[in-house]
Amino acid sequence: MAGDAAENNAFFTQTLGLRRIRKTVNFDAPDLYHLYYGDEVGTPGSVMTYFPFGHIPKGRRGTGEVGTTEFSVPKGALRFWKERLGSYAVAGLSEDSFLGENLLHFDGPDGDGFALVESAGRGRTP
Repeated sequence: MAGDAAENNAFFTQTLGLRRIRKTVNFDAPDLYHLYYGDEVGTPGSVMTYFPFGHIPKGRRGTGEVGTTEFSVPKGALRFWKERLGSYAVAGLSEDSFLGENLLHFDGPDGDGFALVESAGRGRTP
């Protein structure tokens, strides 16, 4: 779920640099967009999907819901991303490490949690 469609699109395409790979409608509510974002070629597992409802109140995470969505970035890239996200005034920037990997946590425009995780390239398309 998301609030404003334009804000959601700007966050994923301009701030994070993902591609909007599809815009459809919610089949149960055809007046509601269904937005899809992913990597350059729409690799399975890279796709994020949102239903922007306009000015809905922020929700609370419940049991079994995703708490933080992680994206991998090349080793040494967190400094670049911290500066980039800071220049876009992204909220909740904090760094830590987990199981030997460096992470940069931040909030999405609707309060959803994200983290960038430094990892060795695994032959994936950036």
